Amino acid sequence: MKWLLLLSLVALSQCRMTKVSLKKGKSLRQNLKEHGLLEDFLRKNPYNLASKYFPSLNNEFATEPLSNYMDIEYYGTISIGTPAQEFSVLFDTGSSNLWVPSVYCSSAPCSNHNRFNPADSSTYEATNESLSIQYGSGSMTGLLAYDTVQVGSIVDTKQIFGLSETEPGSAFEYSQFDGILGLAFPSIASSGATPVFDNMMNEGLVSQDLFSVYLSSNEQSGSFVMFGGIDSSYYTGSLNWIPLSAETYWQITLDSITMNGEAIACSGGCQAIIDTGTSLLAGPSTGISNIESAIGVSDGTVRISCSDVSSLPNIVFTINGIEFPVPASAYILEENGYCSAGFESIDLPTSSGELWILGDVFISQYYVVFDRANNQVALASVA
Repeated sequence: MKWLLLLSLVALSQCRMTKVSLKKGKSLRQNLKEHGLLEDFLRKNPYNLASKYFPSLNNEFATEPLSNYMDIEYYGTISIGTPAQEFSVLFDTGSSNLWVPSVYCSSAPCSNHNRFNPADSSTYEATNESLSIQYGSGSMTGLLAYDTVQVGSIVDTKQIFGLSETEPGSAFEYSQFDGILGLAFPSIASSGATPVFDNMMNEGLVSQDLFSVYLSSNEQSGSFVMFGGIDSSYYTGSLNWIPLSAETYWQITLDSITMNGEAIACSGGCQAIIDTGTSLLAGPSTGISNIESAIGVSDGTVRISCSDVSSLPNIVFTINGIEFPVPASAYILEENGYCSAGFESIDLPTSSGELWILGDVFISQYYVVFDRANNQVALASVA
Protein backbone atom coordinates (compact mmCIF):
# COMPACT_ATOMS: atom_id res chain seq x y z
CA MET A 1 0.00 0.00 0.00
CA LYS A 2 2.85 2.38 0.86
CA TRP A 3 4.48 1.65 -2.51
CA LEU A 4 1.22 2.40 -4.32
CA LEU A 5 0.93 5.70 -2.46
CA LEU A 6 4.54 6.56 -3.27
CA LEU A 7 4.05 5.74 -6.95
CA SER A 8 0.91 7.87 -6.99
CA LEU A 9 2.78 10.82 -5.48
CA VAL A 10 5.61 10.40 -8.01
CA ALA A 11 3.11 10.31 -10.86
CA LEU A 12 1.38 13.41 -9.51
CA SER A 13 4.64 15.33 -9.25
CA GLN A 14 5.64 14.29 -12.76
CA CYS A 15 2.41 15.49 -14.33
CA ARG A 16 2.82 18.87 -12.64
CA MET A 17 6.05 19.68 -14.46
CA THR A 18 6.87 19.24 -18.11
CA LYS A 19 9.57 19.97 -20.66
CA VAL A 20 8.79 21.37 -24.09
CA SER A 21 11.54 20.81 -26.62
CA LEU A 22 12.66 23.85 -28.57
CA LYS A 23 13.79 23.45 -32.16
CA LYS A 24 16.35 25.77 -33.67
CA GLY A 25 15.35 26.81 -37.17
CA LYS A 26 16.13 29.57 -39.62
CA SER A 27 15.37 33.08 -38.43
CA LEU A 28 13.06 35.43 -40.27
CA ARG A 29 16.12 37.48 -41.24
CA GLN A 30 17.82 34.41 -42.76
CA ASN A 31 14.73 33.41 -44.71
CA LEU A 32 14.24 36.92 -46.08
CA LYS A 33 17.89 37.03 -47.08
CA GLU A 34 17.67 33.68 -48.88
CA HIS A 35 14.64 34.90 -50.84
CA GLY A 36 16.40 38.16 -51.73
CA LEU A 37 13.85 40.19 -49.77
CA LEU A 38 15.80 41.40 -46.75
CA GLU A 39 17.13 44.70 -48.11
CA ASP A 40 13.76 45.73 -49.50
CA PHE A 41 11.99 44.70 -46.31
CA LEU A 42 14.31 46.69 -44.04
CA ARG A 43 14.00 49.73 -46.32
CA LYS A 44 10.20 49.63 -46.20
CA ASN A 45 9.95 48.65 -42.54
CA PRO A 46 12.24 50.65 -40.22
CA TYR A 47 13.12 48.44 -37.29
CA ASN A 48 13.46 49.51 -33.66
CA LEU A 49 13.61 46.74 -31.06
CA ALA A 50 12.80 49.27 -28.33
CA SER A 51 9.21 49.52 -29.61
CA LYS A 52 8.57 46.05 -28.18
CA TYR A 53 9.08 47.43 -24.66
CA PHE A 54 7.95 51.02 -25.30
CA PRO A 55 4.99 50.93 -27.73
CA SER A 56 4.93 54.73 -27.85
CA LEU A 57 8.10 54.52 -29.95
CA ASN A 58 6.25 52.79 -32.81
CA ASN A 59 7.44 54.19 -36.11
CA GLU A 60 4.55 55.24 -38.33
CA PHE A 61 6.33 53.67 -41.30
CA ALA A 62 7.08 50.34 -39.58
CA THR A 63 4.15 48.24 -40.72
CA GLU A 64 5.61 44.76 -40.24
CA PRO A 65 4.05 43.22 -37.12
CA LEU A 66 6.80 40.69 -36.45
CA SER A 67 9.89 42.82 -37.08
CA ASN A 68 10.75 42.57 -33.37
CA TYR A 69 11.34 38.85 -33.90
CA MET A 70 13.69 39.11 -36.90
CA ASP A 71 16.46 36.96 -35.42
CA ILE A 72 14.57 34.44 -33.30
CA GLU A 73 15.47 30.82 -34.03
CA TYR A 74 13.98 28.73 -31.19
CA TYR A 75 10.41 27.42 -31.37
CA GLY A 76 8.31 24.81 -29.59
CA THR A 77 5.03 23.01 -30.22
CA ILE A 78 1.76 23.36 -28.32
CA SER A 79 -1.77 22.25 -29.10
CA ILE A 80 -5.13 24.00 -28.78
CA GLY A 81 -8.62 22.52 -28.82
CA THR A 82 -10.28 19.10 -28.69
CA PRO A 83 -9.12 17.22 -30.66
CA ALA A 84 -5.74 18.92 -30.57
CA GLN A 85 -4.65 21.36 -33.28
CA GLU A 86 -0.86 21.84 -33.22
CA PHE A 87 1.04 25.11 -33.52
CA SER A 88 4.69 26.08 -33.51
CA VAL A 89 5.11 29.02 -31.12
CA LEU A 90 7.78 31.31 -29.80
CA PHE A 91 7.97 31.07 -25.99
CA ASP A 92 8.52 34.76 -25.33
CA THR A 93 9.43 36.11 -21.87
CA GLY A 94 9.13 39.60 -23.37
CA SER A 95 5.36 39.52 -23.91
CA SER A 96 2.30 38.06 -22.17
CA ASN A 97 -0.34 36.98 -24.68
CA LEU A 98 -0.96 33.68 -26.44
CA TRP A 99 -2.14 34.02 -30.01
CA VAL A 100 -2.15 31.91 -33.15
CA PRO A 101 -3.39 32.37 -36.71
CA SER A 102 -7.04 31.42 -37.29
CA VAL A 103 -9.29 30.45 -40.19
CA TYR A 104 -10.77 33.95 -39.87
CA CYS A 105 -7.48 35.43 -41.07
CA SER A 106 -7.37 36.21 -44.78
CA SER A 107 -4.08 38.12 -44.63
CA ALA A 108 -1.29 36.71 -46.79
CA PRO A 109 0.93 35.86 -43.78
CA CYS A 110 -1.70 33.38 -42.52
CA SER A 111 -1.89 31.45 -45.77
CA ASN A 112 1.13 29.20 -45.17
CA HIS A 113 0.87 28.72 -41.41
CA ASN A 114 -1.26 26.46 -39.25
CA ARG A 115 -4.60 28.14 -38.55
CA PHE A 116 -6.91 27.37 -35.65
CA ASN A 117 -10.43 26.32 -36.63
CA PRO A 118 -12.98 26.77 -33.81
CA ALA A 119 -15.50 24.57 -35.61
CA ASP A 120 -13.15 21.60 -35.17
CA SER A 121 -12.91 21.94 -31.37
CA SER A 122 -15.62 20.65 -29.03
CA THR A 123 -14.17 22.63 -26.10
CA TYR A 124 -14.05 26.03 -27.83
CA GLU A 125 -15.84 28.92 -26.10
CA ALA A 126 -16.27 32.20 -27.96
CA THR A 127 -16.28 35.66 -26.34
CA ASN A 128 -17.30 39.11 -27.51
CA GLU A 129 -13.84 40.47 -26.77
CA SER A 130 -11.31 41.59 -29.34
CA LEU A 131 -7.52 41.65 -29.26
CA SER A 132 -5.02 44.03 -30.78
CA ILE A 133 -1.29 43.71 -30.21
CA GLN A 134 1.07 46.35 -31.52
CA TYR A 135 4.33 45.42 -33.24
CA GLY A 136 5.87 48.54 -34.72
CA SER A 137 2.88 50.50 -36.01
CA GLY A 138 1.36 47.35 -37.46
CA SER A 139 -0.83 45.18 -35.29
CA MET A 140 -2.16 41.68 -34.93
CA THR A 141 -5.91 42.05 -34.54
CA GLY A 142 -8.33 39.29 -33.75
CA LEU A 143 -10.74 37.68 -31.34
CA LEU A 144 -10.33 36.36 -27.80
CA ALA A 145 -11.72 32.94 -26.94
CA TYR A 146 -11.27 30.08 -24.48
CA ASP A 147 -10.16 26.54 -25.16
CA THR A 148 -7.97 23.75 -23.84
CA VAL A 149 -4.26 24.41 -24.38
CA GLN A 150 -1.74 21.60 -23.95
CA VAL A 151 1.86 22.54 -23.24
CA GLY A 152 3.96 19.40 -22.99
CA SER A 153 2.05 17.11 -20.63
CA ILE A 154 0.20 19.96 -18.91
CA VAL A 155 -3.41 20.36 -19.97
CA ASP A 156 -4.58 23.93 -19.35
CA THR A 157 -8.37 24.07 -19.62
CA LYS A 158 -10.33 27.24 -20.35
CA GLN A 159 -7.25 29.20 -21.42
CA ILE A 160 -7.95 32.55 -23.05
CA PHE A 161 -6.05 33.09 -26.29
CA GLY A 162 -6.10 35.21 -29.41
CA LEU A 163 -7.27 34.10 -32.86
CA SER A 164 -5.77 36.40 -35.45
CA GLU A 165 -7.97 38.00 -38.08
CA THR A 166 -5.37 40.33 -39.59
CA GLU A 167 -1.58 40.19 -39.59
CA PRO A 168 -0.28 43.16 -41.58
CA GLY A 169 2.92 42.86 -43.58
CA SER A 170 4.33 40.15 -45.80
CA ALA A 171 7.48 38.98 -44.02
CA PHE A 172 5.54 36.70 -41.64
CA GLU A 173 5.14 34.39 -44.64
CA TYR A 174 8.79 33.50 -44.17
CA SER A 175 8.81 32.94 -40.40
CA GLN A 176 8.98 29.40 -39.06
CA PHE A 177 6.61 29.87 -36.14
CA ASP A 178 2.84 30.19 -36.24
CA GLY A 179 2.18 32.26 -33.12
CA ILE A 180 3.53 33.52 -29.81
CA LEU A 181 3.11 32.27 -26.24
CA GLY A 182 3.99 35.12 -23.86
CA LEU A 183 5.58 34.33 -20.50
CA ALA A 184 5.88 37.81 -18.99
CA PHE A 185 3.58 39.30 -16.34
CA PRO A 186 -0.21 39.89 -16.57
CA SER A 187 0.35 43.63 -16.17
CA ILE A 188 1.49 43.93 -19.80
CA ALA A 189 -1.03 41.50 -21.33
CA SER A 190 -3.13 43.06 -24.08
CA SER A 191 -6.88 43.18 -23.37
CA GLY A 192 -6.20 41.95 -19.82
CA ALA A 193 -5.99 38.34 -21.04
CA THR A 194 -4.66 35.90 -18.43
CA PRO A 195 -1.26 34.56 -19.56
CA VAL A 196 -0.84 30.81 -19.97
CA PHE A 197 1.56 30.37 -17.08
CA ASP A 198 -0.68 32.37 -14.75
CA ASN A 199 -3.53 30.03 -15.62
CA MET A 200 -1.29 27.05 -14.90
CA MET A 201 -0.45 28.50 -11.48
CA ASN A 202 -4.05 29.39 -10.68
CA GLU A 203 -5.25 25.89 -11.51
CA GLY A 204 -2.45 24.18 -9.57
CA LEU A 205 -1.07 22.57 -12.71
CA VAL A 206 2.59 23.14 -11.83
CA SER A 207 4.40 21.80 -8.77
CA GLN A 208 6.33 25.07 -8.43
CA ASP A 209 5.35 28.52 -9.67
CA LEU A 210 8.38 28.82 -11.90
CA PHE A 211 9.70 27.78 -15.28
CA SER A 212 13.23 27.39 -16.60
CA VAL A 213 14.94 27.69 -19.96
CA TYR A 214 17.94 25.87 -21.41
CA LEU A 215 19.34 26.66 -24.85
CA SER A 216 21.60 23.89 -26.12
CA SER A 217 24.86 24.45 -27.95
CA ASN A 218 23.64 21.76 -30.35
CA GLU A 219 22.45 23.41 -33.54
CA GLN A 220 19.21 21.45 -33.83
CA SER A 221 18.15 19.80 -30.58
CA GLY A 222 18.44 19.68 -26.80
CA SER A 223 16.95 23.09 -25.96
CA PHE A 224 13.83 23.27 -23.81
CA VAL A 225 11.55 25.31 -21.59
CA MET A 226 10.51 23.45 -18.43
CA PHE A 227 7.30 24.39 -16.66
CA GLY A 228 7.03 23.79 -12.91
CA GLY A 229 10.56 22.59 -12.29
CA ILE A 230 14.33 22.92 -12.50
CA ASP A 231 16.65 20.30 -14.00
CA SER A 232 19.98 20.56 -12.18
CA SER A 233 21.70 18.22 -14.64
CA TYR A 234 21.82 21.07 -17.16
CA TYR A 235 23.91 23.50 -15.12
CA THR A 236 27.05 23.55 -13.00
CA GLY A 237 27.60 25.12 -9.60
CA SER A 238 24.72 26.76 -7.78
CA LEU A 239 21.84 28.93 -8.92
CA ASN A 240 22.42 32.64 -8.33
CA TRP A 241 19.13 34.32 -7.42
CA ILE A 242 18.48 37.88 -8.57
CA PRO A 243 15.46 39.97 -7.48
CA LEU A 244 13.31 41.60 -10.14
CA SER A 245 13.27 45.37 -10.34
CA ALA A 246 9.86 45.43 -12.07
CA GLU A 247 7.01 42.96 -12.45
CA THR A 248 6.20 43.61 -16.08
CA TYR A 249 8.95 42.03 -18.12
CA TRP A 250 11.60 39.89 -16.42
CA GLN A 251 13.56 43.01 -15.51
CA ILE A 252 16.63 43.13 -13.26
CA THR A 253 19.32 45.62 -12.22
CA LEU A 254 22.80 45.39 -13.74
CA ASP A 255 25.77 46.63 -11.70
CA SER A 256 28.11 47.12 -14.66
CA ILE A 257 29.27 45.83 -18.04
CA THR A 258 33.02 45.40 -18.52
CA MET A 259 35.57 44.05 -20.98
CA ASN A 260 39.17 43.33 -20.01
CA GLY A 261 38.41 44.74 -16.55
CA GLU A 262 37.33 48.13 -17.88
CA ALA A 263 33.80 49.54 -17.80
CA ILE A 264 32.31 49.88 -21.27
CA ALA A 265 28.70 50.58 -20.28
CA CYS A 266 26.32 50.75 -17.33
CA SER A 267 29.07 52.08 -15.07
CA GLY A 268 26.62 53.48 -12.51
CA GLY A 269 24.17 50.61 -12.76
CA CYS A 270 21.29 50.18 -15.21
CA GLN A 271 18.32 48.00 -16.07
CA ALA A 272 18.13 44.84 -18.15
CA ILE A 273 15.39 42.54 -19.42
CA ILE A 274 16.01 38.82 -19.85
CA ASP A 275 14.08 38.07 -23.02
CA THR A 276 13.81 34.73 -24.81
CA GLY A 277 11.95 36.62 -27.54
CA THR A 278 15.09 38.52 -28.55
CA SER A 279 18.00 36.75 -30.17
CA LEU A 280 20.80 39.29 -29.79
CA LEU A 281 22.40 41.42 -27.08
CA ALA A 282 20.83 44.86 -27.32
CA GLY A 283 21.66 48.12 -25.59
CA PRO A 284 22.16 51.88 -26.00
CA SER A 285 24.10 52.88 -29.10
CA THR A 286 26.99 54.30 -27.04
CA GLY A 287 27.44 51.05 -25.14
CA ILE A 288 27.16 48.93 -28.29
CA SER A 289 29.70 51.20 -30.01
CA ASN A 290 32.10 50.74 -27.09
CA ILE A 291 31.81 46.96 -27.35
CA GLU A 292 32.27 47.00 -31.11
CA SER A 293 35.33 49.25 -30.80
CA ALA A 294 36.82 46.86 -28.24
CA ILE A 295 36.56 43.96 -30.68
CA GLY A 296 37.55 45.96 -33.77
CA VAL A 297 34.13 46.23 -35.38
CA SER A 298 32.75 49.61 -36.37
CA ASP A 299 29.33 48.35 -37.40
CA GLY A 300 27.58 45.27 -36.06
CA THR A 301 26.69 44.18 -39.58
CA VAL A 302 30.32 44.20 -40.76
CA ARG A 303 31.89 40.79 -41.27
CA ILE A 304 34.81 39.89 -39.05
CA SER A 305 37.33 37.12 -39.38
CA CYS A 306 36.09 33.89 -37.80
CA SER A 307 39.70 33.01 -37.00
CA ASP A 308 39.86 35.97 -34.61
CA VAL A 309 37.01 34.83 -32.39
CA SER A 310 39.20 32.86 -29.95
CA SER A 311 41.28 35.96 -29.19
CA LEU A 312 38.37 38.30 -28.44
CA PRO A 313 37.58 39.21 -24.80
CA ASN A 314 34.53 38.24 -22.75
CA ILE A 315 31.75 40.72 -22.13
CA VAL A 316 31.18 40.58 -18.36
CA PHE A 317 27.78 41.47 -16.94
CA THR A 318 27.95 42.01 -13.18
CA ILE A 319 24.55 41.33 -11.64
CA ASN A 320 23.80 41.41 -7.92
CA GLY A 321 27.56 41.43 -7.26
CA ILE A 322 28.26 38.33 -9.37
CA GLU A 323 30.07 38.28 -12.72
CA PHE A 324 28.37 36.58 -15.66
CA PRO A 325 30.77 36.46 -18.63
CA VAL A 326 29.63 36.03 -22.23
CA PRO A 327 32.46 34.72 -24.43
CA ALA A 328 33.09 35.72 -28.02
CA SER A 329 31.99 32.25 -29.13
CA ALA A 330 28.49 33.32 -28.03
CA TYR A 331 28.37 36.95 -29.17
CA ILE A 332 30.02 36.36 -32.55
CA LEU A 333 27.54 34.67 -34.86
CA GLU A 334 28.67 32.42 -37.70
CA GLU A 335 26.53 31.93 -40.78
CA ASN A 336 27.66 30.14 -43.95
CA GLY A 337 31.31 30.52 -43.02
CA TYR A 338 31.05 34.24 -42.23
CA CYS A 339 31.13 35.86 -38.79
CA SER A 340 29.43 38.99 -37.48
CA ALA A 341 28.73 40.57 -34.10
CA GLY A 342 25.44 39.67 -32.38
CA PHE A 343 24.68 43.15 -31.07
CA GLU A 344 21.90 45.61 -31.69
CA SER A 345 21.39 49.24 -30.68
CA ILE A 346 18.09 50.28 -29.15
CA ASP A 347 16.89 53.85 -28.89
CA LEU A 348 14.92 54.78 -25.77
CA PRO A 349 13.41 57.92 -24.30
CA THR A 350 16.07 59.67 -22.21
CA SER A 351 13.82 59.47 -19.14
CA SER A 352 13.88 55.65 -19.34
CA GLY A 353 17.57 55.46 -18.51
CA GLU A 354 19.99 52.86 -19.81
CA LEU A 355 18.28 49.57 -20.73
CA TRP A 356 19.89 46.36 -21.99
CA ILE A 357 18.13 43.35 -23.47
CA LEU A 358 19.77 40.03 -22.64
CA GLY A 359 18.55 37.82 -25.45
CA ASP A 360 19.51 34.34 -26.60
CA VAL A 361 23.20 35.29 -26.98
CA PHE A 362 23.27 35.68 -23.18
CA ILE A 363 20.72 33.00 -22.30
CA SER A 364 22.65 30.35 -24.25
CA GLN A 365 25.43 30.61 -21.64
CA TYR A 366 23.21 30.21 -18.57
CA TYR A 367 20.44 28.01 -17.30
CA VAL A 368 17.74 30.55 -16.44
CA VAL A 369 14.97 30.10 -13.87
CA PHE A 370 11.99 32.47 -13.98
CA ASP A 371 10.42 32.38 -10.51
CA ARG A 372 6.96 33.91 -10.27
CA ALA A 373 6.40 32.81 -6.65
CA ASN A 374 9.24 35.03 -5.41
CA ASN A 375 9.56 37.51 -8.30
CA GLN A 376 13.15 36.63 -9.06
CA VAL A 377 15.31 34.96 -11.66
CA ALA A 378 18.25 32.61 -11.22
CA LEU A 379 21.29 32.08 -13.40
CA ALA A 380 23.80 29.23 -13.43
CA SER A 381 26.45 28.32 -16.00
CA VAL A 382 25.24 25.67 -18.42
CA ALA A 383 26.76 22.23 -17.98
